Amino acid sequence: MTAATTQKTVQIKNYIGGKPASALGGETFETLNPATNKVLGQVAQGGAEDIEMAAQAAKEAFDRGPWRKMSVAERAEVVSKIGDLILERKEELATAESLDTGKPITESLTGDIPRSALNFHFFAKFAASQAEELYSNSINGVNERHLAIREPLGVCGLITPWNLPLYLATWKLAPALVMGNSCILKPAEWTPYTAFLFSEIASQAGLPPGVFNLVNGFGPGSAGEALTLNKAVASISFTGETTTGKAIMKNCAQSLKKVSFELGGKGASIIFDDADLDTAIETSLRAAYRNQGQICLAGSRLFVQEGSFKKVRDAIKAKVEAIRVGDPLDSNTEMGALVSKEHLEKVQSYIDLGKKEGKLITGGERIKELGEGNFLRPALFEGLPYDSRLCQEEIFGPVLPIIPFKTEEDVLAMVNSTDYGLSTSIWTENVNRAHRVSRDLEVGLVWVNCWFARDLRTPFGGQKSSGIGREGGNHSLDFFSETKTISYRYK
Repeated sequence: MTAATTQKTVQIKNYIGGKPASALGGETFETLNPATNKVLGQVAQGGAEDIEMAAQAAKEAFDRGPWRKMSVAERAEVVSKIGDLILERKEELATAESLDTGKPITESLTGDIPRSALNFHFFAKFAASQAEELYSNSINGVNERHLAIREPLGVCGLITPWNLPLYLATWKLAPALVMGNSCILKPAEWTPYTAFLFSEIASQAGLPPGVFNLVNGFGPGSAGEALTLNKAVASISFTGETTTGKAIMKNCAQSLKKVSFELGGKGASIIFDDADLDTAIETSLRAAYRNQGQICLAGSRLFVQEGSFKKVRDAIKAKVEAIRVGDPLDSNTEMGALVSKEHLEKVQSYIDLGKKEGKLITGGERIKELGEGNFLRPALFEGLPYDSRLCQEEIFGPVLPIIPFKTEEDVLAMVNSTDYGLSTSIWTENVNRAHRVSRDLEVGLVWVNCWFARDLRTPFGGQKSSGIGREGGNHSLDFFSETKTISYRYK
């Protein structure tokens, strides 16, 4: 199968109260295949009324259904089964993800879909293994015991992005569900396909009706805004762009909803002269261009110490020019299509700006010979000031500036100069330097001699404009629950 293959238009519905549902207003919108810009599916366009119906179904399931009353271990069995079913449908889900996002099928098959299953398997096992906190003391002959427990939070609103659609939806759904909550998922309007397929899996796994709900639609004045304003919704977990996060926070303040935001990033890779250059070059290339550069954790700025700058620049240039851009469903493709025509135009506008402020070493042009899709040759710049817009703003595309530096102090000032603070990779063989630089970076995640390494028990999130709160392990369980202390006094 190729991206140019004639596809039957898929019907993507909402999912409310355990059943697929058309939008109450009867409206639909189109989702396009980024590799062809042809219609992939017709999507139910939900709005405030659909969110209200989903909120009622979720509240009813939470208040009167069996899900919240089950033990964590019982819920974990169902959550783990969801992971099993995702793996059983791996090829189908991977194809759907690549058709909807434009990413290479190899990334969907080996990365996104297996990680989606892992999210459920991990949180099922992790939540079931957590013990309640119990403390005892005795004062003047009076004994006390203090028990701290987690209880389900309620109806949880989840708003997820288009770059890793199923991967990031499951990162929120798994802990929310295993803690006994009901959920309403509002996926990005550009990439709704795998969320709808997930609704079939949720039903097959045995989630009670109303525990998982899906409403497709847009943001302001549509389903997304309605979800953040609905009084039945106890929390909003959002991954996406920083400006949208500010608007959501304002809406959530009206009813004091709990919020967790993983927002934008302007990640960096720092290569010191004493680094293993071959590994640093290869990994920094992947950090910059994986998923067409459409990853919040992308190493979208490359800082190289002066002694190694020319060698690294020349090697990166050769490797960028060798990247195979093409049909996302071709297993030989290394870079697919950007998610939409609008996003392609945005990325191209940054490339045009970069040409005025620095030097375009290679790439940056649309690949017209691949047809009407959103294909862009990966771009590499040098000579850009570290405080230029190209080096400060989140582009979310295959655009990499390479910048020389002299000392640790110099590179720390440059890396920390952005409004974002999500992630940075450091490449050095000097352990003391790795510790020093790691502690002085204003980011939530530091990778030393690696990129994208994750232990799902550790906190995930950013500083400054990159987010509020942390996800992962107990951080996710705490967010998707209420904690209660029960104190006993006895003689």
